[in-house]
Amino acid sequence: MGRFPRRDLLAGLTVAVVALPLALGFGISSGAGAQAGLVTAVIAGAVAAVCGGSDLQVTGPTGAMTVVLVPIVHRYGLHGVLTVGLLAGVLLVVLALLRAGRWMAYVPVPVVEGFTLGIAAVIGLQQVPAALGVQAPSGANPAVVAAKAVADFASHPDWTAVALAALVVAVMPVGARLRPGIPFSLLAVALATVAAWTLHLHVGTIGGLPAGIPAPSLGFFETGHVAALLPSVLAVAALAALESLMSASAADAMSVAERHDSDRELFGQGLANLAAPLFGGVAATGAIARTAVNVRSGAASRLSALVHAAVLAVIVFAAAPLVARIPLAALAGVLIATAVRMVEVGSLTALARSGRGEALVMGLTAVVTLVSTLVNAVIVGLLVAGVLALGQVARAARLDQVPLHQDLPAADHHEEERKLLAEHIVAYRIDGPLLFAAAHRFLLELTQIAEVKVVIIRMSRVSALDASGARVLGDAIERLTHRGTLVLVSGIREDHQNRLDALGVLDPLHAQERIFRSTPEAIAYARAHLEGAGVLTEPVPRAAEPALQGDPRP
Repeated sequence: MGRFPRRDLLAGLTVAVVALPLALGFGISSGAGAQAGLVTAVIAGAVAAVCGGSDLQVTGPTGAMTVVLVPIVHRYGLHGVLTVGLLAGVLLVVLALLRAGRWMAYVPVPVVEGFTLGIAAVIGLQQVPAALGVQAPSGANPAVVAAKAVADFASHPDWTAVALAALVVAVMPVGARLRPGIPFSLLAVALATVAAWTLHLHVGTIGGLPAGIPAPSLGFFETGHVAALLPSVLAVAALAALESLMSASAADAMSVAERHDSDRELFGQGLANLAAPLFGGVAATGAIARTAVNVRSGAASRLSALVHAAVLAVIVFAAAPLVARIPLAALAGVLIATAVRMVEVGSLTALARSGRGEALVMGLTAVVTLVSTLVNAVIVGLLVAGVLALGQVARAARLDQVPLHQDLPAADHHEEERKLLAEHIVAYRIDGPLLFAAAHRFLLELTQIAEVKVVIIRMSRVSALDASGARVLGDAIERLTHRGTLVLVSGIREDHQNRLDALGVLDPLHAQERIFRSTPEAIAYARAHLEGAGVLTEPVPRAAEPALQGDPRP
């Protein structure tokens, strides 16, 4: 820490300036209040900076977490939110000790993009009442609440709040495009606040903020609903883990040598969420937007994130009266602009064009995020993505008939006998995974083979085999045998052999010695069988057999 202290100090100051309106806005949006947002940014930001697994990560309240916290506040109140945050911190520490960080990398991209789109929509809708200057209507669904707010505004329109929110929404993207290094979110809020003061506009403000951070307290355990809060705890912990690791990965991608430790990051986020509720803060995660500002501002170590937390702490102690006068409409404008910037249209369009399956997963995840909960959205997205992936696996498995001449040396057989063999022996090669998703299609294809004397099943190219696939293979062999067809199997891999033996699928073939290391061995056995049955009347010179036996082709 501290190899480039000046760069870290400047980066930390820049991030703090950007984080201030976001911390206030997300605290208010969660229902816990502006002070809760600031306390979260200070306490969780400092703890995660020291104990986390990324040198460049910045932690604090985020829009995604706000989406999860709002219904908890409505149902259980502030004490419920604090309890959820603390228990989620415990769960994150447990996940870190179980080294679960690496599994977060397996969440499909369409699911991530889908819930990011859904979160952006929810954040934007949550700001509609404040942006219109009306009292937030009751209700849990943000779309319904926004519709009620529009109806209330239509009955008694007051354009003051709308003008302030529009001012902030307009200044932020234009300023960011012209001067990316300047924190236009804070400048826009300051401009709106000065306008409200000087023009004596009647708009809602943040209100009184205590000058300081509350003393630690465990009184929130009096809620008496710890067991009922467990689903919410799982939701908060899952989101904190996923968003934090995504943010840390983004920091890695934007820097040259940075590589985060996923398990340590989970541990640090767990401790941060254990500490923040003790001081009245809400659940926190790694914040992608603030982390990006930190990296682009030249941060080189954890010192920048600590400076960010320290600057916000100074604001809590020294500037609480000024912060209290910020209009709610201005903060609503900041969050609306933030929600718009969360949506990367180019990335969404490219993903939608990449395939109907990806578009379906992304769209469904976004819709469920909007109408239900984020956890339900991720579960639905993962399930649909899993079903689509299984369909691709099933289509990847092939059953191909292969010509016998590929395995028979030309010098050992006359053309007449080659034709005769082809009329009575057929070889099929299984390519790809033989799993439950593809097993029944395989059974249907294999048992529809035309009338032949011998079927050779070549398994050297089976990439994966589960119990369902093994059972189906056994069923196919049994059906062919009942039809009087001699079934031979060649080229079984050792790991697949162990599974087949454990299930007893090939026991009848083992007993009759009809399992072979290579396909030439199986063909030699089939030829001997046909000669013994009088099907092949012109025997092949036995000198040919060593050549067949010696050919290792499976």
